[in-house]
Amino acid sequence: MNEVFRVSLDQDLSGFTAILWQHKIPHRVLEEEGEQLLLVPYTVNADQITQLYQMWQRGDDISGLQVQRRGSPGGLQTILQSWLSLSLIAISVIITLMVSLGDNIQMMGWFTIVDFEVQGNKVYYSDLLASLTGGQVWRLFTPAFMHFNLPHIIFNLLWVWVVGRRIENYLGWPVLLGLFLFSALVSNIAQFWVSGPMFGGMSGFVYALLGFAWFWDRLKPNKVIGMPPALMGFMMFWLVLGYTGALESLGMGSIANTAHLAGLIAGLVLVPVVRLLKR
Repeated sequence: MNEVFRVSLDQDLSGFTAILWQHKIPHRVLEEEGEQLLLVPYTVNADQITQLYQMWQRGDDISGLQVQRRGSPGGLQTILQSWLSLSLIAISVIITLMVSLGDNIQMMGWFTIVDFEVQGNKVYYSDLLASLTGGQVWRLFTPAFMHFNLPHIIFNLLWVWVVGRRIENYLGWPVLLGLFLFSALVSNIAQFWVSGPMFGGMSGFVYALLGFAWFWDRLKPNKVIGMPPALMGFMMFWLVLGYTGALESLGMGSIANTAHLAGLIAGLVLVPVVRLLKR
């Protein structure tokens, strides 16, 4: 839900909320940190609710005013508005199929952060700076699209759809695109420094999405993303669990822990940047 405004606890909102019910406008009033918060669904124009409140405070007659509503958040319109989230998901599926979940080593060489060659039990790979100066800039981002097992890709792309779609719809596709490019860049380079080029997946981006959504809502903007705070605690637990090696011992394969941590930091860092640009 969108946060419309905050007022002190001694402010009586019962008269205003009665008018909202009269107009059949769903809403919630919550208490948080000594203030009252008025929340409305994303389908309701929050700016108009703010104007109604200001008019109600002045004593104006607002009984006959109408509040515009946006399209249903579950309709085709919103799905089409999520074109970037859908594109990231589609590209991930296509590239994952192209590399055959990591079995096609030759094809993987096109999408890893640097080209590599396997000789026996050893992996030899190119220098990152040499690859970039040679024009292979795409390699900074394409590792994010490769996945090496079905649970890996399903888990990651579900989060891209759930959280990425919200960010795209409520803050705009440029924010989501910037979040993907920055988090993929940071997490891929960080993981490469630690483990070499044999990694992939959207996990760094997923941690960036969750970190961004959590921090954005904690700063109490007018337009909240609305992810449950407990979800961040679960993902932090999952991050720590990865560093303990417990996930690998459970047969979940090698975990790109550094990419997870770097992606999380990237998502947190971008929040004040986006807030500044939004102003």
